[in-house]
Amino acid sequence: MGVFSRISDIINSNINAMLDRAQEPDKIIRLIIQEMEDTLVEVRSATVKTIAEQKELERKIAALAADRDEWQGKAELALTRDREDLARAALQIRSRIQQELAALERQRQQADAGLAKQSEDLATLQQKLADAKAREASMIARHKTASNRLRIRSSLYDERVTDAFARFEQVERTLDELEGKVDLYDRARPKSVADEFAALEADHQVDSELQALKARLGKTGESR
Repeated sequence: MGVFSRISDIINSNINAMLDRAQEPDKIIRLIIQEMEDTLVEVRSATVKTIAEQKELERKIAALAADRDEWQGKAELALTRDREDLARAALQIRSRIQQELAALERQRQQADAGLAKQSEDLATLQQKLADAKAREASMIARHKTASNRLRIRSSLYDERVTDAFARFEQVERTLDELEGKVDLYDRARPKSVADEFAALEADHQVDSELQALKARLGKTGESR
């Protein structure tokens, strides 16, 4: 199982449960980061263990290679002493050692491939974790902004606000009606002597200004 498949399996049910309960996304983000950090620790531990096993394997291979070379030398020595029987026995032992050595070499190749994959997963996970931490603050800020906007929009369309504006408009209509009644009363009220004199004075003032304007315009025409 890959590293990221494991992360998905571990946290998928928790995330679904949190989303079902409409909990804060920042909790989900922190959960994901925590799971990634825990997995990173496990991958590092596994990698260290693999490296230790690989070194042990290399020591065994080196020891077997030395044994193989030693029995090769013994076979050669036996032949120089005309002991073909001992040379044959030494070569048989050398052959068994060579078979063990070949098996260990294949095991080492598999270990090398496994270590390379672990190292690749480790580097990828470290990068993913760094990206997640870098995006954490931004995602939390986005969530807070969206939540605030949603709360404001909900307030604007709240029935209590709508009712308040309706009552406000009703008060304005009542004031309009009241002011209309005052205007109607002023128009229907008979003029007093003072009102008539004020009207005469206003008309006289207008007549005076009109005559002055005519006189000025007349002089202007004569000068031409």
